[in-house]
Amino acid sequence: MVVVGAGAAGVRSAVALRERGYAGRVTLVGGETHRPYDRPPLSKAVLRGRGRPEEVVFDVDFAGLDIEVETGVTALGLRPGPRHLVTSRGVLAYERLVVATGADAVRLPGGEGAYVLRTLDDARRLREVLDARRDVVVIGAGWIGAEFTTAAREAGCRVTVVEAGGAPLAGALPAAVGAPMSGWYARAGAELRTGVRVTGAGAGGVTLSDGSRVRADAVVVGVGARPATGWLAGSGIALGARGEVLADAFLRASVPGVYAVGDCVSFPSARFGGRLAVHHWDNALQGAGAVAAHIAGDGAVAPYDPVPYFWSEQFGHVVQYAGQHGAGDTVVRRGVPDGAGGWSVCWLREGRMTAVLTVDRPRDLVQGRRLITAGTPVDPALAADAGVALKAAVRTAAGARS
Repeated sequence: MVVVGAGAAGVRSAVALRERGYAGRVTLVGGETHRPYDRPPLSKAVLRGRGRPEEVVFDVDFAGLDIEVETGVTALGLRPGPRHLVTSRGVLAYERLVVATGADAVRLPGGEGAYVLRTLDDARRLREVLDARRDVVVIGAGWIGAEFTTAAREAGCRVTVVEAGGAPLAGALPAAVGAPMSGWYARAGAELRTGVRVTGAGAGGVTLSDGSRVRADAVVVGVGARPATGWLAGSGIALGARGEVLADAFLRASVPGVYAVGDCVSFPSARFGGRLAVHHWDNALQGAGAVAAHIAGDGAVAPYDPVPYFWSEQFGHVVQYAGQHGAGDTVVRRGVPDGAGGWSVCWLREGRMTAVLTVDRPRDLVQGRRLITAGTPVDPALAADAGVALKAAVRTAAGARS
């Protein structure tokens, strides 16, 4: 077994293989020189001074599990015919290969001096920016942009956030759902400018589509990530429009003996009626377990069809999301934004919940995720009543409220 990628998906794949009794040789290959580490704490803890960079290292006894770890090794390609992985350190033969190379942060053309947040080295460089209390422009009010802005304001930096969409999290949520989060930026002392695009970025700041210029000591780009699969060109592995590995329901790639897991893959979902590409930590762990079970032949393995989950801590709020909503789903709101007790948004399709977003309402997240998993019919009126537990907003088979 060779696992390419030493992030959460790769590490969990290697460990899960051992947990399921796989007795063959396991080699974990990582492109970075650091010991394998976890990424979510980079924005949620390290940047906010809540932990040292070295504390993000995975607490895994690789030697005790007989997992060979090779760091600083870059995957360069696959040889056709015999199963060989070509790396910067030579060729590795494999019987089965797990592609877990994750994704790379999107960078702006001409923005060579801009910062991104994807790796431990990125976090260390950005921590220096925060420690110096420099003026910062953040491009993108998505998950990473919001978490970095939170850390920057806590550190005393002046922050301007530029978002091409009409509201925060425009790439993940409808504008009307993300709109209440705009006030979080102002209350934190950050300037948020929506509906404007960056037309140029340099060391001294950015120019915008409205003709204005925002001066800054540092520019941070948080506009998403793309699967790190360029090294698979010419391998015969089918890739999607964004470069993701097109896997089947068991996370098998189109080339025999190759699996893919984590940020670099999409897979068919019967639950949500389409292919999913989920760039979140929970998917990396669940997918790795599914791949290990399939490789180890652990009984009858079910198709991989999770309920995606993600959480973010920003501006003093805990934001959680589970499921996958679609453009035609009905939006049901629970609670009042900025009111006591938090608020939530549910998405319903044909009377069943497809997704739930919660702000400071953890019980709604737990109960909503269970409803999505079970496919339980939901009463929209009860779901909209913040005083009623979501688990009590269930319709019986006869149509009565439970």
